Amino acid sequence: MGLIVKLFVNDTNNWLAQLFRYIIVGGIAFLVDYGLLFLLTEYFHFHYLLSATISFIAGLIVNYAISTRWIFRNSKLDNRMMEFIIYSLIGVIGLLVNNAMLYLLTDCIHIHYMLSKPITAAIVMAWNFIGRKIILFKS
Repeated sequence: MGLIVKLFVNDTNNWLAQLFRYIIVGGIAFLVDYGLLFLLTEYFHFHYLLSATISFIAGLIVNYAISTRWIFRNSKLDNRMMEFIIYSLIGVIGLLVNNAMLYLLTDCIHIHYMLSKPITAAIVMAWNFIGRKIILFKS
């Protein structure tokens, strides 16, 4: 029971516990991102890169809302707006990597965009966790 409380309930600065939580939060944000990507592309007929941009931003908002309440409670900044701006800038770099890799895998290597997305999401999630952990949140 103690491990479960440490992993899911208590505030933590332990990077392994934070990574565990970030994987859960990232999974939730990924479901939002992936579902919206599919919906916008298949049902609203947006180009997959436009859908990917919109869905990524939706996932970013979900990720920020949960992460700052459950994972990274100890911000290096006192100003929440500045924190969100920097959080988003790290996310924008992730978005650029996301869209570049989606394009490469989908248009150049000819992997279906719905299969390309999980590959890019794993790489972007690693960037986002490391960037946010180092730049924004106290160890």
